[in-house]
Parts: sequence; C-alpha cells; structure tokens
Amino acid sequence: MTAPAPRDSKWRARVEASFARQAFMRHLGAEMSHVAPGAVDITLRMTPDLTQQHGFFHAGATSSIADSAAGYAAMTLFPAETGVLTSEYKINLLNPARQATLVARGRVIKPGRTLTICQSDVYGIDETGEVHVATGLFTLICLPGMKD
Repeated sequence: MTAPAPRDSKWRARVEASFARQAFMRHLGAEMSHVAPGAVDITLRMTPDLTQQHGFFHAGATSSIADSAAGYAAMTLFPAETGVLTSEYKINLLNPARQATLVARGRVIKPGRTLTICQSDVYGIDETGEVHVATGLFTLICLPGMKD
C-alpha cells in the first residue's frame, strides 16, 4: 500500500516541534523514534515510575504512547496551520509488559480532511524479542487554525 502524501511541505519539522512541546510525553520519558508520512513510532524505556503494583508498565503509560503515536501519524498528513486532537479511541491490552522498552507504532488507516482513522500497536521489546502488548483504533480530528 502506498503511503498518502503529506499536505504540508514542512510536515516533519511541524510534527517534531509539536512533539517536543508535549510536556506529558517528556514527563514519561517518551521519544519519537520514527517519523514518515502516515507513520510515527514512540519509544518508552521502563522505569519504576511507569509501573503498576505488579511491576508491569502501567496501562496508562501504554495507552498514552499509543494515543500520541496515532495522533502524530495522522498529523503527518494534515495541512499547515492545523492541529490534531483525539476524538475517540479503543485500546485492547493484550499482554502485560515488563520488557525494557515499549514502542508504539501509529499508522494511518484512513486519511480524511476532518477525521483520520489510525491504528496503534504497542510492543514490549527486550533481548528475547518483541511481545505484542496492546492494539488500539483511534479517530483523530484535524483542527484548522491551530498551530500544533
């Protein structure tokens, strides 16, 4: 499948600058590790502050990077002078995550002028390989007149 074309020639700089301003992702320690038209990966390294009572990544951390990966994947295709907000999502937590790193891979499924549908899959990664820990479906809205 051919990736859709961005509607802004400066899409990469705009997406990276927006992510850099996101205080919550910075608070978690999340990093944008891949950016392409219709695709963004966000990586999060395990720290004790991100765990729940059993030592697994907290579902809130997993869901947060999944949401941001989907949102920024959508934003790569949005026109200049627009912003992105999540209007709805559903996430399935498939396996507990105790690996050294999580990576959320957000991908555009259906681009649109107003609403864009994305999927975000989260994997726990360590020296033994990858474990699929979550999958989600996201609806993102393109907001004109907002600099993201």
